Amino acid sequence: MRNGLLITAGLMSALSSSWAMAQTISVQTHSLMRLPSNTSELQLERLEVADYGTLLIPAGLTEVKVDHLVLGHEARVAIVPGQRPFSFQIKRGELGTGSQITARGAPGTFTKAPLPGRNLTLRVEQLEADVLSIDARGGSGVPGFAGLDGGNGEDPGCTFGSASRGTDGDNGGNGHEGAAGALVRLELPGNFPEDRVKVNVAGGAGGQGGAGGKGGKGGSSKGCIVYRADGAKAGKTGEKGQDGAAGPAGAVYLKQL
Repeated sequence: MRNGLLITAGLMSALSSSWAMAQTISVQTHSLMRLPSNTSELQLERLEVADYGTLLIPAGLTEVKVDHLVLGHEARVAIVPGQRPFSFQIKRGELGTGSQITARGAPGTFTKAPLPGRNLTLRVEQLEADVLSIDARGGSGVPGFAGLDGGNGEDPGCTFGSASRGTDGDNGGNGHEGAAGALVRLELPGNFPEDRVKVNVAGGAGGQGGAGGKGGKGGSSKGCIVYRADGAKAGKTGEKGQDGAAGPAGAVYLKQL
């Protein structure tokens, strides 16, 4: 991780223009490196992500050109969601087993809407890989709010009044629709089999419906001198909100070089 941090620091001082060039970037095993965001385009001679490493490409970067890309076993190139499409141009790519390029959207929260998968153009002139795997699904929808709990009933008196029933809990709010999958355009060597290209551009899952509020407790029974005052029933639990709909799927376009 230390090497990754040193390389990033050097890049940040060098990449001050909209178009920047560097020789080599290496991400160590089990490490995470984030490219600097003070440039929109980057050109590299060699980009290597070792086994289980992850290279994070920020939203501000819109194009990366690489002469030689090497991804180790289970390595990742993770492209952060953004409004502008991302172009990844590779002259020669060597992809290890389980490696993946991701351009997934971000899940929605109670304060932010979900983000769609980032539109991606990937060009690879020479490709060595068992499988080219790309995940560009949309972000999951905003979940529904949980329903409010019902109020508790009042206990009975010994000389007057009966116990009151607990009030019902509110129903949970409905979940919201997921975000759309990305548009992925691939330009791959004509000798690379199409059945070894795996691209997921499904829309994001709908947000889960909120849980129903709990029913309030009924007033408790009470023993009196002459008789016993009965208790009351608890309120009903509110209904769970409906799950949101899945977002619309993206699309994949394949061109053979």
